[in-house]
Amino acid sequence: QNTVRDAVVAATTLNIFHRHAERVKLAAIAQMVNVLQAMILTDKDRMVLTPTYYVFDMYKVFQGATYLPLDVTSPQYTVTGGKPIAAVQASAARDTAGVVHLGLVNIDPTRPVTITVKLQGVTAGAVSGRVLTGPAMNSANTFEAPNTVRPAAFTAASVKGDVLTATLPAHSVVVLSLK
Repeated sequence: QNTVRDAVVAATTLNIFHRHAERVKLAAIAQMVNVLQAMILTDKDRMVLTPTYYVFDMYKVFQGATYLPLDVTSPQYTVTGGKPIAAVQASAARDTAGVVHLGLVNIDPTRPVTITVKLQGVTAGAVSGRVLTGPAMNSANTFEAPNTVRPAAFTAASVKGDVLTATLPAHSVVVLSLK
């Protein structure tokens, strides 16, 4: 079953692809329905959208946008038996209308993370966004509970000039728009 963990991995992967847009010209999900990493599950006349579906929906603002370098200050997270990595994985872009979008992923399964992002050459007066998370890292949408994991308005971010501060829930994907 596709869970919040899959959403976190999908968003992290899309951020990596985006940060290497000079080499990665296209990224797509090959199979969409009733497969591993499915975006949609069906059973006869029933259908459910998975956490991965919502990541792709939230990240569509990056299509055709121009990559922007960013500096994110984040605490470290150590995977069991692994080396420490930044708890927050991120990517930023400016779309054709001039709106700056940030994709932020808190990979820490247990702790919220407050981050500070400095975007070079970007000054914003307002920030809005959506968050995707669930009660636990293994939370999933099922036919019986299809809305366990779905995007919600994200209000834990503020912007002052070229500095953004946000508190990301544990195991979450956040996409912000700066205007």
